[in-house]
Amino acid sequence: MRERSLSMIRVLFVCLGNICRSPMAEAVFRRLVEEKGLAEQIAIDSAGIGGWHAGEPPHAGTRKVLSEKGIPHDTLRARQITPADFTEFDYIVCMDEENLSALKRMAPPGKTVYRLMDFAPHLPESDVEDPYYTGRFDYVYQLVEAGCRGLLDHIQANKSPSK
Repeated sequence: MRERSLSMIRVLFVCLGNICRSPMAEAVFRRLVEEKGLAEQIAIDSAGIGGWHAGEPPHAGTRKVLSEKGIPHDTLRARQITPADFTEFDYIVCMDEENLSALKRMAPPGKTVYRLMDFAPHLPESDVEDPYYTGRFDYVYQLVEAGCRGLLDHIQANKSPSK
């Protein structure tokens, strides 16, 4: 992770194991941020609730979808969320209700944790399903892209996180 400047917004995407949804969101969001010329203002990372896959690249299904979309993913490696992440990151954005519950148990008092689909209210889904179990990586990409676009719009409109 790059050094933090005082004006930099830091975003962490979280899913269960950090090999499917959250690295996909990290890569998609990074692409959107770069397209808007905001790479020096928004830092992005991802992590998993569990550490089972620490050090591994994203799942083959995630890599396939990202490659098809021309989105770089070669440097992504799974890691487990740490207590320091709750102070280091302005936005902690998870993929489903299970992740949200786990993160709320870990988070210090007053720290807001978001679900990615909170930023895509025009869609009926509240959770991004886990393609590790469903195999629906293309569908998950659609949800992730919509949520990431909404999150970037939110950040640009607010310039700072709501705590």
